[in-house]
Amino acid sequence: MENNPSSAEDLKTIRKIMEESTRFLSLSGLSGVFLGLFAIAGALIARFLVFNSGNISFDDYFNNLPGRQTEALRLKMLIIAGSVLLLSLVTATGFSVRKARRSGVSLWTPVSKRLYASLFLPLVTGGLFSLILLFQNYIQLIIPVFLIFYGLALISAGKFTYGEIFYLGILEIITGLAAALYPSQALIFWIFGFGILHIVYGLIMYRKYEA
Repeated sequence: MENNPSSAEDLKTIRKIMEESTRFLSLSGLSGVFLGLFAIAGALIARFLVFNSGNISFDDYFNNLPGRQTEALRLKMLIIAGSVLLLSLVTATGFSVRKARRSGVSLWTPVSKRLYASLFLPLVTGGLFSLILLFQNYIQLIIPVFLIFYGLALISAGKFTYGEIFYLGILEIITGLAAALYPSQALIFWIFGFGILHIVYGLIMYRKYEA
């Protein structure tokens, strides 16, 4: 039986259309690399600007400070976290827009709407919970909460995009749980979870889907 090149090409096109209608494929691996670099930079700034000890025990550090210094440190932490988040969102959006334009597809589709809803609901919940922890002086739990809720957000959004997102989410949750067990090393887990894992994930995604 002879293969019909035209039929094979038609099937390939249909498969591509079906995939694009059920999954958001405009995520860029390069954005993951930049997100990782931003996270590492934020951690280093926090290490040298906010804290002055190599082994960071948030409870002891904050509880031994006068009230005004504590408020100032809270503000610095919020500024650093907010700056990293803003840079990450702008960068991820920029790379996604560029990839969508190159592929000739729309960035705002029913699938992308479901992806963003699945992603941002756990992220917003985790962010609000982290603010409560910050102002209640449960500082040692903030980084674990960030990592765990971020992992949950990735798992939730994973069914609408590349499958690798799901496994990244699992690793983020494991890293968050480890950070909760060893809070004095929280910035190390931040660098690993948001920095190194993102960079490795980004390079893998770029090489697999974009290179």
